[in-house]
Amino acid sequence: MMAGALWLRLITRWPRLHWLGTWGISLGSLVLGLLTLFVFRRGLPHVGWVAGYLLLLWFLFAALAELEATLREQGRDRLVGAGAYAIQSLYHGVLLFVLPAYYAATTLGSGNVFFLVAVAGGALLTAVDPLYRRLVGPRPWLGRALLAFSIFAALNVALPLVGLPPILALEMSAVLAMVALLPAFRRHGTVGWTRAFGRALICAGLAAILVWFARGLVPPAPLFITRAVAARTVHMLEPVDAIDGSIPAATVAEWGELAAYTAVYAPGELQQGIAHVWSRNGAVVARIPLSPVRGGRAEGFRTWSRRTDLRPPLAGRYRVDVVTASDQLIGRLRFAVTP
Repeated sequence: MMAGALWLRLITRWPRLHWLGTWGISLGSLVLGLLTLFVFRRGLPHVGWVAGYLLLLWFLFAALAELEATLREQGRDRLVGAGAYAIQSLYHGVLLFVLPAYYAATTLGSGNVFFLVAVAGGALLTAVDPLYRRLVGPRPWLGRALLAFSIFAALNVALPLVGLPPILALEMSAVLAMVALLPAFRRHGTVGWTRAFGRALICAGLAAILVWFARGLVPPAPLFITRAVAARTVHMLEPVDAIDGSIPAATVAEWGELAAYTAVYAPGELQQGIAHVWSRNGAVVARIPLSPVRGGRAEGFRTWSRRTDLRPPLAGRYRVDVVTASDQLIGRLRFAVTP
């Protein structure tokens, strides 16, 4: 009470402190978040940090879901508020940790950019306290959706770091994100654990089906392209006569072949089958399976595809999509053959 009275006296004397109390923490959180992005840049978050954040986040969420009604009946609204703010801060930390990995794995101009926007939007929302309180505070379902999304996004990056293929990581992340909502299905104790667990399993099954059909919208983090070049051919693991944007059709006809050279980063212990999907003027002309990517190389695992079945007309806009065996887009190479 004394602290509250002192604060009221201070903001009465210096009105600008009211602005500081409303936005100061948010700005500080945003600045710290940007510093975190600078530190981690294109690096990958440590699995231990992600696991620790997720465990603490889930524990606080479960405790608050179970005890909130009782605490409010006892008049401990401030304790509930403190728990909610701690959860908000953990959302912010989790999403910031994985944002660089999704940024590196996203192909601009493709559908998976929307997932990157969702991760960045979640990180920004949880950094701005007034906006978070206005949007999430009166909507418990939105808070639960944010929890599921944060867990899904974090696990989808963390699981491949321990050797799980991206498609399995995607499915497991969706299932575990739904199971994590088990305390919410209890509805503050009005629904038994058995029934709540059944609901969580049903939602987990539906989530697994949904992400399978929507897998193309999720970047296969932590995989990403470190180098992509179109060339005449590849010799000694290096492109020969690299194409700088465009090349005349007459030159391609003289060569009689084209190559797409890509280097794909993957974490250690991970082996992932990939393919090059060649398109001309938007129409797929070839799908070439390649040797599985083996992780652990900072410069990326080098691989390439070569086409010798070139037939006129050669001119057009060419695109080579680098995809996983389950058709998640890792990266894209573009070049043009001019008349």
